Amino acid sequence: MPEGPRLVSPRRVHPWVFMVLIAPFGVMGGYLSVAVGYLLVHAGVSVAQVAALVALGLLPHTWKFLWAPIADTTLSRKSWYLLSAIVSAAGIASLGILHDRVQNLALFSAIVLISNIASTFLGMAVESLMALTTPDEERGRAGGWFQAGNLGGTGIGGGAGLWVAQHLHPHWVSGALVGGVCFLCCLALFFVPEPPADPRTGGLAKSLAQVGRNLWGVTRSRIGFVALVLCFLPIGSGAASGLWSAVAGNWHATADAVALATGVMAGFASAFGCFLGGWLCDRMDRKVAYAAYGVLEAACAVAMALAPRTEAMYVVFTMLYAVVTGMTYAGFTAFVLEAMGLGSAASKYNLFAALSNMPIYYMTSVDGWAYGRWGAGGMLYTEAALGMAGLFLFIVVVSLLPKARPALAEAPDSPAPA
Repeated sequence: MPEGPRLVSPRRVHPWVFMVLIAPFGVMGGYLSVAVGYLLVHAGVSVAQVAALVALGLLPHTWKFLWAPIADTTLSRKSWYLLSAIVSAAGIASLGILHDRVQNLALFSAIVLISNIASTFLGMAVESLMALTTPDEERGRAGGWFQAGNLGGTGIGGGAGLWVAQHLHPHWVSGALVGGVCFLCCLALFFVPEPPADPRTGGLAKSLAQVGRNLWGVTRSRIGFVALVLCFLPIGSGAASGLWSAVAGNWHATADAVALATGVMAGFASAFGCFLGGWLCDRMDRKVAYAAYGVLEAACAVAMALAPRTEAMYVVFTMLYAVVTGMTYAGFTAFVLEAMGLGSAASKYNLFAALSNMPIYYMTSVDGWAYGRWGAGGMLYTEAALGMAGLFLFIVVVSLLPKARPALAEAPDSPAPA
């Protein structure tokens, strides 16, 4: 088996670079779900059709691990980023141009799908660059900046995109400006070195086989298996954030309060949580940090259920929930970066990232069911209870697994022992 790549850091790479590079990934989701969704409804498109478009945009992110090996075995990371940024920016601009000219949704749906597939490759390029240029002692910090760009970009892309569309005419200016800003993020590529490619011997088939061996190697290691288990557990899923606007009436929150608490300000709150969570991850065991963030999120949900049902409490607790969600996202990224090693970085990270969407999806459904049965308080208590149950299972799994034996000379692509 050819030797995997080593960590490449000819010069220090500050993690702000990863925040800028991943921002278009978050902006894509926020612009589609918030700005374009609002504009389409006012252009006569039904809410059900808008929901279907948003779901279509999410679809590639659920299955992206299937084509992640392409990013690992073909072009350079920077080349993939540049091509993906061009397609993503063009897609955002096209959505802004076409939203008020929708006769049928076929063309619109194609743009949404293609743009989001492109954004998955953009994310893979950033994840590989981050994995291969970040020393182990700074992986928490890098994960914090990375998720700050992701979550902050989602909030800002949606809120700022909608604000521009509402105040500048014609509406297509919004898409052009947002798409242009996303493309300008390519400038951050000058501040990060291009790592050497993974070994590619014997053509594409053998390179893909090497990717498969790398994936199998990380999942059968102790820390890799723990990370894999973590992907399926409802610890710190942040699922309630997807329902804040739907349940706002229980706190008598106005439309302006909902826009404030779930839009741009939520993006800033999440970004702050990412920075804080990543900083803490580099100063303690990352498994313990992630577990602690899960406890904080459960406590936040319980406190919100117990607090008075007023608009002020709605804003306070949704913002606090956003901070804690940012901490859990940063903790997850730091732990995965520690577990995955260096070879086939895009494939490994996206395997974990795609699987980690599962608790978000099923917890959103569970939260909706609990709300219908027990109301807003029952929804929050249910999320907290299931989060604690997931944490208990996580502790059991970690305690039952045999301790990793320290190796005399660890292979470059092997993950560090837990």
